[in-house]
Amino acid sequence: MTKMKEQRPWADPEKAARQIMQRAREFEPIQDGRIYLEKVSWPLLYLDKASPPEYWAGLRYAIDKGWLEYHESGTYVRILQAGNDLFA
Repeated sequence: MTKMKEQRPWADPEKAARQIMQRAREFEPIQDGRIYLEKVSWPLLYLDKASPPEYWAGLRYAIDKGWLEYHESGTYVRILQAGNDLFA
């Protein structure tokens, strides 16, 4: 008997990135449009049950697509115009 491997909804980096963007939009940005990274990572990891590698692949995808700007300190992101256009 063969067990089916569990389907991971966030294994696709684009799907994970879109969910990250959705989660980022749920929070009111603070000064200069900053969104603390834990406001995005916590829901994806603990509510949506993404694995850390799935989360990081999604975050990298969003950054590479120009949807998010990742601050060098690693503490926050900003939604860029291309990211806002996803929800227009």
